[in-house]
Amino acid sequence: AAPARVFAFRDARWAPDPVLEPSAAVRSPQPAPLVIDNGSFQTRAGWACPDPSVPAEPLLRFRSLAARSRGARGGAGAETQVGNDLGSPEPLRWLLRSPFDRNVPVQLELQELLLDHVFQRLGVSSQGCVDHPIVLTEAVCNPLYSRQMMSELLFECYQVPKVSYGVDSLYSFYHNRRQNWPCSGLVISSGYQCTHILPVLEGRLDAKNCKRINLGGCQAAVYLQRLLQLKYPGHFAAVTLSRMEEILHEHSYIAQDYIEELQKWRCPEYYENNVHKMQLPFSNKLLGSTVASEEKQEKRQQQLRRLQELNARRREEKLQLDQERLDRLLYVQELLEDGQMDQFHKALVELNMDSAEELQSYINKLSLSVEQTKQKILQSEANIEVDVVDSKPETPDLDPLGSEQSLEDVESINEFEPLFAEEQPEVEKPVAAVQPVFNLAEYHQLFLGTERIRAPEIIFQPSLIGEDQAGIAETMQYVLERYSKEQQAILVQNVFLTGGNTMYPGLKARIEKELLEMRPFQSSFQVHLASSPILDAWYGARDWAVEYMTREEGWISRKDYEEKGGEYLKEHCASNVYVPIRLPKQAPRAAEAPGRASGQGNPGEQA
Repeated sequence: AAPARVFAFRDARWAPDPVLEPSAAVRSPQPAPLVIDNGSFQTRAGWACPDPSVPAEPLLRFRSLAARSRGARGGAGAETQVGNDLGSPEPLRWLLRSPFDRNVPVQLELQELLLDHVFQRLGVSSQGCVDHPIVLTEAVCNPLYSRQMMSELLFECYQVPKVSYGVDSLYSFYHNRRQNWPCSGLVISSGYQCTHILPVLEGRLDAKNCKRINLGGCQAAVYLQRLLQLKYPGHFAAVTLSRMEEILHEHSYIAQDYIEELQKWRCPEYYENNVHKMQLPFSNKLLGSTVASEEKQEKRQQQLRRLQELNARRREEKLQLDQERLDRLLYVQELLEDGQMDQFHKALVELNMDSAEELQSYINKLSLSVEQTKQKILQSEANIEVDVVDSKPETPDLDPLGSEQSLEDVESINEFEPLFAEEQPEVEKPVAAVQPVFNLAEYHQLFLGTERIRAPEIIFQPSLIGEDQAGIAETMQYVLERYSKEQQAILVQNVFLTGGNTMYPGLKARIEKELLEMRPFQSSFQVHLASSPILDAWYGARDWAVEYMTREEGWISRKDYEEKGGEYLKEHCASNVYVPIRLPKQAPRAAEAPGRASGQGNPGEQA
């Protein structure tokens, strides 16, 4: 069996985004559209310009997070950090805020911070407004209220000339179109917060049959964190969400058959060959000390002397303060004995005392305290002298008479000294040679076995984390069954996978296996993976913006916003379906008023 490899956590820090200088082609002959992929995990922004001098890739990529520190009391010195300016999310985890609820932006104050960061770092130089058209991604079947607030923010706060909304997964589908690809397909988009099944018929989204699963990369990371914290309670704080995301991105995979894969992991050889060991940072200091006993004793003696000196200094300071207070009180008592009553009462008021009896009690207490402190000082000095005497080398006690017999005894003892000298190293040798029988590096390792497949499996089996939802396979089958057999055959010819959570190795093979089980015998289907599941949404939005830059299709102008409201949407090939708000019609009250007036006048006329 090959030895398992040991991987170290990168714990990479985010580098702050620089302020970029836009190319002149972005401004002339007309302002180029600004493409923003507003994802719940990451925000990506760049220019949609056909000029080759402008990079055809996102210039900004940062986490959709913001942290606002409180600063000093009174709100002074409060600081707001956005995206890559945070450096690392873990020290500020309790301060992090996201504008998203699932994948829908609901906190527009935080969304404004993200857009400010984008416009500032891309070098938008227009004064008081953003005079570039904006192409912005939104969630599938985005609520009208969320789009209304976003349009209000863009048109009222930033004064943008026009804006276009589209679905990120449909932009990715649009970007990956090939010449032989049909315009219909089944898009499976799995991101940080949600997973969507989107049927596309003849190039347009069928919004009525879209389905969402409230599971994504975030839930997988939290589940993996919980598993490893239960497995390694000694490293509870070291198992952070950032490290779990790193494990998911680089060490996890989708099992083609989950139960069969678990059976493989039960084999010791398979475990040894496939386990990944994640090395946590640790200190190289040994747990056990190998210092000689004499050095330890000397260190203890030094610490004891320091403590004794510190205590003696504190006692002397206390004695000095108490003596000064006692002298002051005795001086006031002398005023009483000399009959100087005015000065005596004035001194009592300064001392915050009421009577001579209270003064006498304080004098007695201070005198007792001074005497006790003096005794402690004398006792500590005596102890120090005893320690110094005890620390002298021991000499053999000689006979006070100085007889020859005592000298002979000393000589006889000196004869046995070589024997003791030979035995002495044997006694001290094991003490000096003690080494900790403990592999400190191995203790700080996380062994990833079945955890590599258990965490990403939740998108197929949400019941693993207690979620009462259907997985991708069941939801895909449910969506297909809402169509006729002919339409089903068209949809499965182009099953398209996109989103950051579809980058697990083995996901495409797992989807093919699930389709093989649910489709009729000898029926055909094709599964495609996006060329870049993370960035293809931005690339598709850029392709659309370049193609429709001079057209009116898909663009919401300021006039449309003012006339039709912020929830208005102009549909295009990668957009949601616009469903306007229909309010129930009420009976006109103006027609009822004359009838009431005539009814009230009839009794008067009859009278």
